[in-house]
Amino acid sequence: MRRENGPVPPASPRPVEGRGRARLLAVCALLAGAPAFAQEDFFRGKTITIVNSTGNGGGYYNVAQIFARHMPRHIPGNPAMIVKSMPGGGNVLATNFMYTSAPRDGTHIATINNSIPLHQTLDGRGVRFDAGKFNWLGSTGSYNSVAYAWHAAGVKNVADLRQKEITLGGTGAGSSIVIYPTVANNLLGAKFRIVLGYNSTTEIDLAMERGEVQSRTGSYTDLLSERANWVTEKKIDILFQVGAERHPALKDIPLMTDLAGDDEQRAILKLVSSPIALGRPYLAPPGTPPERVAVLRQAFQATMRDPGFLDDMAKLGHEVDPKSGEYIARIVAETIGAPPSIVAKAKTAIGETQAR
Repeated sequence: MRRENGPVPPASPRPVEGRGRARLLAVCALLAGAPAFAQEDFFRGKTITIVNSTGNGGGYYNVAQIFARHMPRHIPGNPAMIVKSMPGGGNVLATNFMYTSAPRDGTHIATINNSIPLHQTLDGRGVRFDAGKFNWLGSTGSYNSVAYAWHAAGVKNVADLRQKEITLGGTGAGSSIVIYPTVANNLLGAKFRIVLGYNSTTEIDLAMERGEVQSRTGSYTDLLSERANWVTEKKIDILFQVGAERHPALKDIPLMTDLAGDDEQRAILKLVSSPIALGRPYLAPPGTPPERVAVLRQAFQATMRDPGFLDDMAKLGHEVDPKSGEYIARIVAETIGAPPSIVAKAKTAIGETQAR
């Protein structure tokens, strides 16, 4: 029937609308997959370098080697991965490189000593970086640090340490293995004579065995992994530990915070102990494209769940308690943004490293 008045109504739009919706969904799917394809195209055939701020042979280096073995298969394009150690300046050299000079395209990441944000806050010597601007990828988890003395040193506990001077090997002022004994000297009455200049913790271990130095600090996990016989054969005496709580195997060894004389000292020691929460952190330089940071973070977390990775870590005696990049960034922000009054007192506690 012909309609005399008004426009002729159009045909039902539903079939066209259905086809249009299908096309739209297909386009959206392609666009959603585009970033993944783009990253796969970027990383394919590339080599990612893990810059290690410590020397060869230590815990950071060993874990980085395991990452290099397993992480590439979780990155689109399956790039190659190598580890390059860049020791120096108590881990500051490598950190400065990652901030000022490393390529910002996703092909360079780093594992740095967890004391670096604290060094920026309390010391600052040699610092040409802002830890808050790194792209933090994650961490294998926290672990307690311990201070220990060689059995022949005659220092069995903190009481002895307050009475007798012993030499302690260190790398540089920015390293936790120097920060903790320095604070113990200036705040708790310890008598470490700190000897700087070693390139790695492995060198310090050898120096202890040769009698060049009598003590050091470092990860308890690394100690069990690399020098378990020192513990089983009673070649060392553990003096105190640094962490949020006592390690289950060291219930009778005091935390550094347990040695505080009052609440103010305890707050200072808590700030100084903050690196422990970072574990072994990994980062990418500032300015790395966000989509590549996202890929690296996802690959990092996937590696943390990889059975092969976990098996290799277990073989070395390394604990895995993964922390996300966002978590690490928050701890870093709290450390570099600590209350000025506590920072000032902590700076006094660190003072000048008593080193020769």
